[in-house]
Amino acid sequence: MLKKGSKLYSILTGTCPKCQNESMYLDKNPLHLDKILKMHEKCSHCGLKYQIEPSFFYGAMYVSYGLNVAVAIAAFIISFLIFGSSLKVAFISIIASLIVSFPFVLRLSRNIYINMFVSYDPKTNLK
Repeated sequence: MLKKGSKLYSILTGTCPKCQNESMYLDKNPLHLDKILKMHEKCSHCGLKYQIEPSFFYGAMYVSYGLNVAVAIAAFIISFLIFGSSLKVAFISIIASLIVSFPFVLRLSRNIYINMFVSYDPKTNLK
């Protein structure tokens, strides 16, 4: 299902969007919060510079906002509509789900954002 060469593969694995051969991050585990934003400067396989321009990943904040809204809506629907909790408990569940999903959403938003601008190039794997 997740085949190398698709944008979804690069987004979910955090690999270089151009060659998809190595992780963009120094530490693959998003739960190591002190290293969550630390990225390689460029891909050692294809040479793609991840920081395409200064402050490039500030644009990922917009993607992050959309993902966080989706998480909050899902938490509300599950808590309030499915389990029938009170509004107070539903909002507490929203806050808890946003805190728990924070490192994953942060990485995922960066992955989505860079994949909006860089496409997979199968020629880079011929090296």
